[in-house]
Order: sequence, then C-alpha cells, then structure tokens
Amino acid sequence: MSAELARLRVDYAGQDLDERTVHPDPFQQFRTWLDQALASNLKEPNAMALATATREGVPSCRMVLLKGFDPRGFVFFTNYSSSKGLELEQNPRAALTFYWAELERQVRVTGPVERVSARESDDYFAVRPPLARLGAAASPQSQVIPGRAWLKQRVESLQALHSDGDIPRPDDWGGYRVCPASFEFWQGRRNRLHDRILYTGEATAWSIVRLSP
Repeated sequence: MSAELARLRVDYAGQDLDERTVHPDPFQQFRTWLDQALASNLKEPNAMALATATREGVPSCRMVLLKGFDPRGFVFFTNYSSSKGLELEQNPRAALTFYWAELERQVRVTGPVERVSARESDDYFAVRPPLARLGAAASPQSQVIPGRAWLKQRVESLQALHSDGDIPRPDDWGGYRVCPASFEFWQGRRNRLHDRILYTGEATAWSIVRLSP
C-alpha cells in the first residue's frame, strides 16, 4: 500500500441527515438535494455513475448524465447497441451513484431498467444541439473503429446528407429508465461517523432506516 495514499484523509463536516426528518418520499428528498447541487453551481451536478452487468454477472461502470426523473424513475440516453445497452438487454437491472463532493453528499439508487417510449426518445433527441445529434447518429458506440478520421468522415457525410439540420433519431438510440427499488442518501460527517439513510419499498410504502457508516 502506498504510504502517501494511506495518509490522504478529509474530515467531513456536513449537515446532519436524520431518518426522522427526511422527506417520506425519496424522490422529493432527491429533488431537494439536486436543487441544492444546482444552486451551488457544481460542474455537471446531473452526472451519475451507472453500473450494469452481463448475464453472467460481470460488472462494468461508467459516467452518464441524468436527463430527467419523476416518480417512475431516472432517465438517461445512449446507443442501444453500446456495451451498456447490450448489458441492459441481457440483465435489465442497474445501480446509479450521484456524488457531490463539495456538498459532502452521495445518493445511490438501484432497481430494474426499462426503455422509455419512442416518443420520449424522439422529444429529447429533437432538443439536442445539431452536432450532438450528428455525433449520436454517426457513432457506432463501443465498437472498434479505424480511427478518429473515420469517425469525422461519417459525421461530415451525415451533415451533408441532412444539410437542412433535420437529423432523425437513429433506431438504435434512445432512453432508459432506472425504476428505483432502493435509495441510499449519504451525508459526510466528522470522524467518519457518516449519516446513511436507506429507503426501500415502493411509491406507496417506502420503508426508511438508518445504516451504520
């Protein structure tokens, strides 16, 4: 073990998080924390780690962006043929982690995953900037490609084909919704005695307990 890394330590001094006073609805509790992260002008407060696994249980994790949430779940968009898309087809469950270091907070969400409707994917794709739409249409995400020049050429070809800027959503690109079965809210506290509040259940009957740090 590196002695330098072993000495790295930050003592948290966050606000308390009490299972008796958190919102009874975890979506509302998440909304409060997300609003505070947005108000703090953090860089990409909607960034979240997305963990998926193959049918055999081999895990992988990457950062994606939250693009919407409501009582049905948390939505992100990707290529259905990407590594994460293929894993979600084999094993439609996922875990999300939001980490707001400046606020000394973390939120973990786990649950089954479903595709959002084609209408929802169309609506989101339509508001993306034109170059982002071109990139999504041109990129065979997660596949081996000859080089960056090859990818650039695909973008330019599509740009010429859709010179009017009307770039349709590719059939293999769209949204997924993580439907929460559990939430864990973590607040950093002094001496590593962090607050961890766990919600389990469903919309009409969430159970709230405290976990030991």
